[in-house]
Amino acid sequence: MVAILLVLLLALVLFGAGFALKALWWIALIVLAVWLLGFLVRGTTAAGHRGRWYRW
Repeated sequence: MVAILLVLLLALVLFGAGFALKALWWIALIVLAVWLLGFLVRGTTAAGHRGRWYRW
């Protein structure tokens, strides 16, 4: 009985980890798309030059 419960618990943990990793991949793709849009649509400075695409 304990072995069955451990196997079910392991399956539940692995299913949860797989779902979390898939969600993290989607979040990473969305962040990448937003970063690329910010890179392509950056503003200009007062002198008319293109500003830096990064903030640091």
